[in-house]
Amino acid sequence: MAVLRYGIDSSVHLELADGTLPQQCGTPQGQPLDDPRAAVARALVEPLDYPPLARGTTPGDRVVLALDRSIPQASQVIAAVIESLVEAGVDPDGIAILRTRSDAEAAGDDPCRLLSKSLLARISLLTHDPADRRSLAYLAANDAGEPILIHRALHEADLVLPIGCLRGDSAAGYFGIHGSVFPMFSDARTLGRFRKGDRPRLPPSGPQGASHKRGLSPLDRGSQHRQLTAESDHVAWLLGINFTIQVVPGGGERIMHVVAGQSDAVRRRGRQLYRAAWDGPMVRRASLVVAAIEGGPGLQTWEDFGRALDTASSLVEDGGAMAVCCDLAADPGPAVQQMAGAPSRAALLRRIGKDPPEDALPAAQLARALDRGKVYLLSRLPPSLVEELDVIPIAGGEELARLARQHKSGILLANAPHAMVTTDEED
Repeated sequence: MAVLRYGIDSSVHLELADGTLPQQCGTPQGQPLDDPRAAVARALVEPLDYPPLARGTTPGDRVVLALDRSIPQASQVIAAVIESLVEAGVDPDGIAILRTRSDAEAAGDDPCRLLSKSLLARISLLTHDPADRRSLAYLAANDAGEPILIHRALHEADLVLPIGCLRGDSAAGYFGIHGSVFPMFSDARTLGRFRKGDRPRLPPSGPQGASHKRGLSPLDRGSQHRQLTAESDHVAWLLGINFTIQVVPGGGERIMHVVAGQSDAVRRRGRQLYRAAWDGPMVRRASLVVAAIEGGPGLQTWEDFGRALDTASSLVEDGGAMAVCCDLAADPGPAVQQMAGAPSRAALLRRIGKDPPEDALPAAQLARALDRGKVYLLSRLPPSLVEELDVIPIAGGEELARLARQHKSGILLANAPHAMVTTDEED
């Protein structure tokens, strides 16, 4: 039987109707880092196309670490960066870590867990609230004449260090290496505008209609997405950001690579490393796609659930079935909640799209997957809640194994939020 791992240490064993094994993909190529903390320290001493970080700082600098969501082993990365800054002579009282409210509320890796008590007493841990106007500062006006608002700590910093998690260039909700600064730490209106411009749309005639073309991505990956990414880069330029730290994620909580240095050089090298790790083999579409989300609570989110479905729906046959295996236990956000009992998913998405809440993207990804075929979920959520979303709850591995034996073709998609998979029907 084929094995698919999910969560921290859970797994399912599956085979198809005739006893054959499903196609397997989503396992990153290469070995994860044994010591991410040491790898970060080395990257800061030998950055790409940039002097060592220590040469670009002074003792009185106000330094802000802009922390991306869902950074694997965030405590290891943060500890290495702060220790490097302190060794370079930066006063710990001038160092701040800026994270999102959702990260602060999640049960993921505490970014300050490995810092000494003496450092903890001196550095600042800030939480961004996009609705708190007092925490925002005016940076400039955009091309439309609207104000660009950014968290005040970023505006006032002498040095902003983005710490990001690399993804595929066209991944839903990902706006490049500077997305962990803007729009992440901007105001609620800007965040809504970015969500509105980068969400899936249902095909008007349903899964069997003429508008539903095989091989199309579930998102409009075109010019609008590129424009939003370019806007993110422009705001970083306005803030004077020219140095960044990016990690290439491995499966679950692991890190494959750490890249630091001049922004353009990191973008190029990071793209190469991410593709080398995550570009998978070409597969045939299947009637069943089982997608897994590895890692601890910080990675078991509705955002990653949406990413997993996003990939699975691009691999399943019309009218097929998708199953997500995860340890998701968090309550859904307002957009997903509105899907319960909605008479029309398309109408609901249009309504949500006018003022997109924080979870608008996973709601849209779920709606599109349901339009594609049946969706099953093995999670820690109450079955009644899952059923309200038109999703079929799975009680455990045996039940999923019975589902797999009803299908003649299948794909097991490990690490679904990161996997890059193409089908033999795509160019």
